[in-house]
Amino acid sequence: MAAAMLFPIVVTLTNSFMTEGEINHNYRLIGKMVNIAAGERDGYINLKLLPDWVTFRQYAEVLIHKPVFLHMFWNSVLLVVPIIAGQAAVASLAAYAFAKLRFRGRDKLFFVYLMTMLMPFQVTLVPNYIMADKLGLMNSASAIVLPGIFGAFGVFMLRQFMLHIPYTYIEAAKIDGAGHIAIFYKIAVPLIRPGMAALVVLLFVDNWNMVEQPLIFLEDAFKQPLSLYLSRINEGARGVAFAASVLYMTPMVLLFLYAESYFIEGIQLSGIKG
Repeated sequence: MAAAMLFPIVVTLTNSFMTEGEINHNYRLIGKMVNIAAGERDGYINLKLLPDWVTFRQYAEVLIHKPVFLHMFWNSVLLVVPIIAGQAAVASLAAYAFAKLRFRGRDKLFFVYLMTMLMPFQVTLVPNYIMADKLGLMNSASAIVLPGIFGAFGVFMLRQFMLHIPYTYIEAAKIDGAGHIAIFYKIAVPLIRPGMAALVVLLFVDNWNMVEQPLIFLEDAFKQPLSLYLSRINEGARGVAFAASVLYMTPMVLLFLYAESYFIEGIQLSGIKG
């Protein structure tokens, strides 16, 4: 199963170093075609993993000769970073309130809040579109960033970590004269660090790959993120498409490798029920 999951990534990586002619030859149907009207073909694809001649021309084409790639890359960064930072801040504060503060209707309010996480994106798309249009946010990053900051998933995930913080820590801090703000920053945040790391990784992957939101809220192609760039590369530039795909997934791979231990620990702890 691991080999099957890694195979497309390996093919993308190796093909990004092949010449355009070699790629076109590899993905050309070899053999005689029969019954074209019925769509039947008698042949096979000459799929190769190792290039005959290593070239970096596709990467130069993407990074130097096509400045639109770097522009859309920074568009993605300017969308993803505020969403991650904003949702991490809002989710951690809300999770602390739902887990450690006692107030009337807390559990019912959390249940209602959690219901929004169970709804598909398409259900909330129309209300978000109407609100963005009424507020004059259409064709701007705010139309995507603001709904992304107040997602319910981060609250649910971090609340699982907050529940495991012993009340004795909070009571001891209150005896020393600390308020909820000091308790949150000095006790809660350090203890939920694995959960924050796991949340950052999951949010980055989810928002780095977003397609529907920029297609709907950003009419200007100059403002759209990198996730929409790959679909615009035509078949005549397969090498460029492979190189762009490698560069596109590099930030996700580097982030996961950097936060791998925190991510695994966070996912394991988030499943513990108190």
